[in-house]
Amino acid sequence: MRDIPGRRIPVPGRAVYVEESGEGPGQVVFEAGSGCGRTCWDPLLPLLAGEARLVTYDRAGRTRSGPAGRQLGLDDLAADLVSMTEAVVPGEFVLVAHSMGGLVARAAAERLGPRLRGLLLVDPTPETSPVYDTWDRTTAKIDRALAVTQALSRFRPLARLFGGNLRRLYADRTYRTMLAEDFTPTGIAQTRAEMRIVAEGIRQLRARPPRLPECPTIVLSAGRAAKGRERQNAAIREHQRRYAQTLPAGRHETVDSAHFVHAEQPRLVAARIRGLLPAPGHPAGNPAAR
Repeated sequence: MRDIPGRRIPVPGRAVYVEESGEGPGQVVFEAGSGCGRTCWDPLLPLLAGEARLVTYDRAGRTRSGPAGRQLGLDDLAADLVSMTEAVVPGEFVLVAHSMGGLVARAAAERLGPRLRGLLLVDPTPETSPVYDTWDRTTAKIDRALAVTQALSRFRPLARLFGGNLRRLYADRTYRTMLAEDFTPTGIAQTRAEMRIVAEGIRQLRARPPRLPECPTIVLSAGRAAKGRERQNAAIREHQRRYAQTLPAGRHETVDSAHFVHAEQPRLVAARIRGLLPAPGHPAGNPAAR
């Protein structure tokens, strides 16, 4: 299992589990996609450990964080992210978010203001994407499948089958931690809860999109689609490109990777994060020092 020290940080009404590593003039906070926690960022951390302080965490409801207490919404997750950074990340930082985490990051960006030095969105799905036009039906179908997976995950050999697609992407110690935390009845129940958060959050974002982040923002698109999903992938990529074009300081890039870009192309993602960090000699972290 992984051996990285962590601590539970109180946020209003609940707690989130945080791991801190690395050192340097910059700070980076990571927001995972649906069904994932802090461990999904493991391939990136050694590449940046000497250049920045790195903060990964598990959202409320995941194994190490403990129960959320109720069904949360997108605004709750954004508020948790803001509260956590206020507690453990003094000053400015770069925010990196994958997939569903991009929705959380964008909702939080309004409240983070000048503390947000840069934003890297790794294969997010903008709320304008047509994939969300039928998302309620998609969510119901996926939830039925996850309900079966949740019951079967009590049998550990089957849990390894469910997480098999991650085996090639992650080191053994990370993969074993994922199996122990994410591919369990509790972990899969949280994934189901997060699917419901996305369904409700998309309606919210379509009715009132969050204010565009004014910091430098990079949107990375996965260039390789699963078989049979080529048209859907191309449509999502187009909406990612359009979103980046609306930003005051936006940039879009297509990467030769499937959805877990940070695991398949960690060196490329690390390089993009470096581009958002303060240059050598820049005052570290505190906007008041600028």
